[in-house]
Amino acid sequence: MALYLRKRLDNKAEIAVWHVTETEEELLNLTSVPSDELEEISLFRSESQRRQKLAVRALINEVFEEKMYLNHHDNGQPYLENCATNISITHTENYVAIIIHDEEEVGIDIESLDRDFSVVEKKALSEDEIDDLDDDKKNEQLAIYWCAKEAIFKRMSQNRVDFAEQIEVEKFNVRKEGELEATFIHKDEHEEEFELEYMIFDRHVLVCLVG
Repeated sequence: MALYLRKRLDNKAEIAVWHVTETEEELLNLTSVPSDELEEISLFRSESQRRQKLAVRALINEVFEEKMYLNHHDNGQPYLENCATNISITHTENYVAIIIHDEEEVGIDIESLDRDFSVVEKKALSEDEIDDLDDDKKNEQLAIYWCAKEAIFKRMSQNRVDFAEQIEVEKFNVRKEGELEATFIHKDEHEEEFELEYMIFDRHVLVCLVG
């Protein structure tokens, strides 16, 4: 079993992280996957993707006492068919993570710091955010910016969001753990403010939000 982290936040959300070390066969033995979900997973050509999907299921099985049925809305947002708990899911090759909350909408994203995030600066950051970048920790900052914007995007569940124009993240200093303030600007110019939490571990960045 590779449960890496399970943590309840002050806002009553719970995050859980699974370190994907098992083979596909080992994950299948660890999980109880409904047949229709298993069939969907089997359609992925990449073994890495299948392992990530199975690890998500293993993590859900670990967190919930009852068997959960995972499905997705047309826009890709996940939901539990037999439970009112809100859930958001994210995965990389080595880690998968979820955040759940019984009442509030949630969002989560994880990325490996071994990835080159230079494209994020050009496509997802505003001019003010670019000005706030520090050359010494630029890739870490870009990773946090990206994860924060992805988490908000998942939380908002809207199509065609302009990350540079519609999601603004306030300036921050890179630490092992920290908080972020951000604003989502709707197309009618209505603004919603969010507080996010982030952590850095094992060359990965995770950002989550509730509300």
